[in-house]
Amino acid sequence: MTAQETANRIIELAQEKKGQQIVRMDISELSDFADYFVIISGDSSIQIKAIADHIEEGMRKAGIKPYQKEGYQTLKWVLMDFVDVVVHVFSKEAREFYSIERLWADAKMDFISESA
Repeated sequence: MTAQETANRIIELAQEKKGQQIVRMDISELSDFADYFVIISGDSSIQIKAIADHIEEGMRKAGIKPYQKEGYQTLKWVLMDFVDVVVHVFSKEAREFYSIERLWADAKMDFISESA
C-alpha cells in the first residue's frame, strides 16, 4: 500500500466513526519522517478514542500496525504513527491550540470534510 493509499484508507475509517474537519496534508516535500499527516477532530474523548481505535483496527486488518501511538491517557490529541502517514485525532480545543495546519502551512492540503 502506498503512503497515499494508506492516508486515504485512514480517512475512510475516520469517516466511518464520524470524524470531523478531516484534512490530508502532503508533507513529503517538507519532511523526512513522513509523507502525509491526516488530521481529524472528534467531539468528545469517547469519540476520539472510537476514531483512533477504529483506525488502528482497520489498518491492522490491512496488515499495517502503528509504529507508535500516544495520547490515550488524556484523549485530547491521539497521535498514531504509521511511518509514512502520521494520524492526529484532536479534540476541537486541542486542534485549535496546536494549529498544525498553520505550522505546516506550506504543505499541500486536501480538506476532506468540514463536519460529520
